[in-house]
Amino acid sequence: MAEIGSIATKVRSKNAGPFWLTIDIFCGSAEAYARISGGLTTARVAACFGCPSQTVKRFDIPDLQVVKLSIPRPAIQGTVADRDMHGAAWGPLVAEIEID
Repeated sequence: MAEIGSIATKVRSKNAGPFWLTIDIFCGSAEAYARISGGLTTARVAACFGCPSQTVKRFDIPDLQVVKLSIPRPAIQGTVADRDMHGAAWGPLVAEIEID
């Protein structure tokens, strides 16, 4: 088992509007891409963020060796309940997920 952050070149997250967050996993090689895209399930990501798996949008882009995930924000951006206006704190959580 290894953390995604130790396999991927970069894991980042960002704001994708007032209702969505986007997490990009830049794999850096075909081998890393195959390992991450095959080992990381959408259900695992949903469990990490406490949201239903059917709300997670996943885009596997083999030509770029990138796995892109979009999740609904837990609070609308800019509201009192929003604890991460720019969405930058979510990527490290994905980087710590362990896969085979």
